[in-house]
Amino acid sequence: MRVARRTLLGAGLAAATSALAGCGDKGSSAPGPAGSGDAVTATDAAGNRVGFGSAAAPSGSPSATASPSGGAAPAGQARYAQDVTALLREQLPATGQTVQHKGFPGAVAVVLVDGKTTVHTAVGEALRYGAGAKLLPPGQRVAMRPDAIFDLASVTKVYTAILLLQQVDKGRVDLDAPVRDLLPAFTGAGKERITVEMLLTHTSGLPVGAKVTGLPDNAARWDAVLTTGLVPGAVPGDTFRYSSVGLMVAGRIVEKVTGQRLDQALKNNLTGPLGLRDTGFNPKTWLSGSARASRLVATDARSSRGLLRGTVHDDVANHLGGVAGHAGIFASATDLAVIGQMLLNGGTYQGRRILAAATVRRMLSNQNAGKPAVDPERPSRTAAHGLGVVLDQRWFMGRLAAPRTFGHTGFAGPSLLVDPGRRLVLALLTNRAHPNWSWANPDPVRAAVGDLLAREVN
Repeated sequence: MRVARRTLLGAGLAAATSALAGCGDKGSSAPGPAGSGDAVTATDAAGNRVGFGSAAAPSGSPSATASPSGGAAPAGQARYAQDVTALLREQLPATGQTVQHKGFPGAVAVVLVDGKTTVHTAVGEALRYGAGAKLLPPGQRVAMRPDAIFDLASVTKVYTAILLLQQVDKGRVDLDAPVRDLLPAFTGAGKERITVEMLLTHTSGLPVGAKVTGLPDNAARWDAVLTTGLVPGAVPGDTFRYSSVGLMVAGRIVEKVTGQRLDQALKNNLTGPLGLRDTGFNPKTWLSGSARASRLVATDARSSRGLLRGTVHDDVANHLGGVAGHAGIFASATDLAVIGQMLLNGGTYQGRRILAAATVRRMLSNQNAGKPAVDPERPSRTAAHGLGVVLDQRWFMGRLAAPRTFGHTGFAGPSLLVDPGRRLVLALLTNRAHPNWSWANPDPVRAAVGDLLAREVN
């Protein structure tokens, strides 16, 4: 999503390897001692932290081998791990005192192939700017850690879809049922034709955003969401139009049928069963003080709310208390990769079934075949979409794009991409919105990483 959508809602690597015995970036918060499963990091010649995966390589992980760019890959990772790192480093500010970045101040990438981690890297800074987009002195900045926690923005929609489809599995929700049968307050001309499935396929005809400002309380704000009218001329079911409102409504359905607020439903039905301790809404409420200081990744520094760090970037989600179906979840790249792996596994992860296999097949199949797409920001995009996931879109998947490749992006810079043909999961999290989301378009680097992995993974 770009302006309109947000308005509505090699040598350095060698130096890094030689610095492994050292600690964090000079003047930045250094991570604590590496424990079992903690990522090992180093500082490169430019002062950027580079992640080198877990201290103990997972069983069955690829061993370090020679890379085409020269040198050895980090222990326990694939030979292309340093190439991913180098590609990401190209997007960072040129020097420690450069004000404007090319792509983002920092990033974390995790790649799984056949369920094994082949890349886990962190570059740059989690916090570089203060309120007003002021470049902070080095001593006040925070280096990016491999376990950094990012605002997932619209990638939240994938989680909401999973939670809703769980209720389909339980027989509590029929995808073909009118939304109004479940939420009587979902009123407005023509909206009686909108089904639950249309919310997840973005064919409801609902607009991108809802107006919730200037209202007295959360009840009034949610009433405004539920009574948001159709896009003029829209016919439910006919056309793909990206709609955050649709996923807000989907989240309300989850709340209605579970009797739990969405953040609690997420914990009870998804993150808890999967053991994802670094995922949730409103992370300041569940992270320790030290974790908030060292792991939270900043987004906008120019908002009316000041610097945003651990507070949802999306304005509508913020007005709704930080808990909504379209945005608001924060997570680490490792946790996000688990979601991709679970779906790739047909709904299971480490022996825990989250979704029925048949439900996952439907979720990951194109539900919009033959329908037109309306997206002024990406005129070339197609309508290909599953239930809560984007399918086959080269603009962010690069050469990994294929009819079965699925994932999602978020405005603040995160993305999830899963290529079933290669048994590959990519969780790429960047803070491109820090301090100013208008400085860079995140799609080219997403596609470039996709291109690199398409060449390397067969």
